[in-house]
Amino acid sequence: MYRFRKYSARCLVLLALGCGASVRAPTASSPSNAPTVGTQTASGRTIDEASVQPRINAPYFQPGALDRYTRILEAESREVVQHRDDILNSMDLAEGMVVADIGAVTGFFTTELAKRVGDTGTVLAVDIVPAFLDRIRERVRAEQLTNVTVVEGEERATGLDPASVDLAFMCDTYHHIEYPQAYMLSLFQTLRHGGTLVLIDFKRIEGTTSPSRLKHVRADEQTVLEEVSAVGFVLEAEINLLEDNYYLRFRRP
Repeated sequence: MYRFRKYSARCLVLLALGCGASVRAPTASSPSNAPTVGTQTASGRTIDEASVQPRINAPYFQPGALDRYTRILEAESREVVQHRDDILNSMDLAEGMVVADIGAVTGFFTTELAKRVGDTGTVLAVDIVPAFLDRIRERVRAEQLTNVTVVEGEERATGLDPASVDLAFMCDTYHHIEYPQAYMLSLFQTLRHGGTLVLIDFKRIEGTTSPSRLKHVRADEQTVLEEVSAVGFVLEAEINLLEDNYYLRFRRP
């Protein structure tokens, strides 16, 4: 069973006020010479943002990466693989919804999301790696699903239309985003008003998390909460379902 940690209206206001003014600067481990990119917001303001984790996605573009990472990402020992049904059951999915699977990789969640939203719904499978997108297309054809659209995203934007999505799902994806201010603002604009963001990512706890994960995963849960809240998302609940990952649910007001 999973438990919801709900937040009072006062707590949500404090979170929004405390986090909305600015985004925490990249950690000390981020290279100081990372390229700075200007990103245009909906209001016309430009965000100058350096990559917080340069080349973190480079291994996915290497020869043989598809087969290697399919084995890793779909391994039965992986927590989100073991709890796929539990995660899906917790998301309040309904027929007819438009769901964006952000960082869909091999489509392990994509096809199951498609079955949950039914023929009247749509799943937008978004990734930046062409080989992963081809694998998703193969899965969709094999399972004869007609409600999945494969989308090649961008490093700083979802590549989706504004106000076109009811629910965005990010599973172990956030730590792969190089430009979190720009990308999360794009995702905020992609969601319809009242839309939901489900964000699952690895816990990062000094003294507990392995050194390799500390190096790979840039931000801890509090940092992610601050960064996501800064672009306008409101934290709705923390769901205690997983051990190695935290699970946050946000809403676009």
